Amino acid sequence: MSLQVEAGNAVALLTIGDPATLNTMGRTFWAELRDALARLAADGSTRAVILTGAGDKAFSAGGDIGSFAALTDVASKREFQQDCMRTFAAVEESPLPIIAAVNGYAMGGGCELALACDVVVAADTATFAMPETAVGLVPGFGALRAPAVIGRHWTKLMMFTGERVDAATALRIGLAQKVVPAEHLLDAARELAARIATRAPLAVATGKSLVNRGVDRGEFDHSTGALTSLHATADAAEGIAAFLAKRPPRFGGR
Repeated sequence: MSLQVEAGNAVALLTIGDPATLNTMGRTFWAELRDALARLAADGSTRAVILTGAGDKAFSAGGDIGSFAALTDVASKREFQQDCMRTFAAVEESPLPIIAAVNGYAMGGGCELALACDVVVAADTATFAMPETAVGLVPGFGALRAPAVIGRHWTKLMMFTGERVDAATALRIGLAQKVVPAEHLLDAARELAARIATRAPLAVATGKSLVNRGVDRGEFDHSTGALTSLHATADAAEGIAAFLAKRPPRFGGR
């Protein structure tokens, strides 16, 4: 299991648990997170969720690039994109408020996962980025959600260039709502979760639903189709191969 779950006192802590890989999210992670959220929502005792990464270096460095390379046909590439999108949707649609406690790098899919959460509390050492264009891809969920959070131009800057955003900048542009010293991150996230847990759970769930009322799941199909096509390009194959070989990519625009 790549996700550790601790529940008690109305607050659940979910930890992406592979610090040796900077908490890279492998193929099993997406279903694990969906299943964990479904169980917590059904148990009736959990009122708030904190999502963080193991260790002190990363929330998550993103998806496992090696697993992308193993996807050799269009059907498997589409299935992978749909799996990721179902998980981002599960975070958005969970009746439970979900706090991202970002304890270091939130890169690629890690940044997108923070965007899917309801509140982001960042350590002062946190760094956010969506660098997928470096391997010939784009942040499919991030391109959909980041404009509503940080605006279209910041989204484009981060997506086009892989611009890294530090914690202070993340707070300024709305990517994080609180920034605290790294050593106090989980305490701050737990204090916030405990405050939320004292509120009427149906009111919190309804409020979350109302704020997210403009979310259109049809756009996920558009994103999945675009990403599946992009994943099949020569540039994506080159970008992934270059990343794994630790060499500069040679993109040809095809």
